[in-house]
Amino acid sequence: MDPATLFFLIVLILSIIVHEVAHGFAAEMLGDPTARLQGRLTLNPIPHIDPIGSVVLPVLLVFTGSPFLFGWAKPVPYNPYNLRNQRWGEAIVAAAGPGVNIVLALIFGLLVRLGGGAFTPVFLFLVAIVVKVNILLALFNLLPIPPLDGSKLLKTLLPYRAGAAFQRFESSIASQGFIVLFLVFFLFMSVVGQVFETLAGLFFTALTGLPPLG
Repeated sequence: MDPATLFFLIVLILSIIVHEVAHGFAAEMLGDPTARLQGRLTLNPIPHIDPIGSVVLPVLLVFTGSPFLFGWAKPVPYNPYNLRNQRWGEAIVAAAGPGVNIVLALIFGLLVRLGGGAFTPVFLFLVAIVVKVNILLALFNLLPIPPLDGSKLLKTLLPYRAGAAFQRFESSIASQGFIVLFLVFFLFMSVVGQVFETLAGLFFTALTGLPPLG
């Protein structure tokens, strides 16, 4: 494995963990202590790593040249009934994950854009990888596919009847098990995969001023 690929995977795993911790912190701020009580409000990767979702699958996607990233850490638990804002609480918790990825992409993107004369090309390349990974994670998790964060946001934003129907669809998909979730995901990505990759490249260029990384 070349150093750039290894760094890419490390950034991916850490960014996924930060994403999950952000869900827990959002729930904590809204009154639910579940994540804190279960020791999940920590950046220590050990409590968060899922062997398949955090390691095996991301490695496979990177080595197969996949245009998108699919991975997960152990979900940070929260109790929606503890949230003070029952109308928007779940949406806020869901948005916190991709939200923190967007913030990281913005910070490191500005570092690339403004630090060209102060840092070595190798350092800027590594920072650009951080930007790319967090853009991909944010966009991926905003897809309206259960159980991704985008599906929870969509369910909250829909009118009551449509939201209830989407909730039934979400429950139906989840009850079918992991394989059906994969099939739905890959079916969706086969339709919008090229658009997804193009959009990620546009965001990357807008933040860093560089052409999309290969």
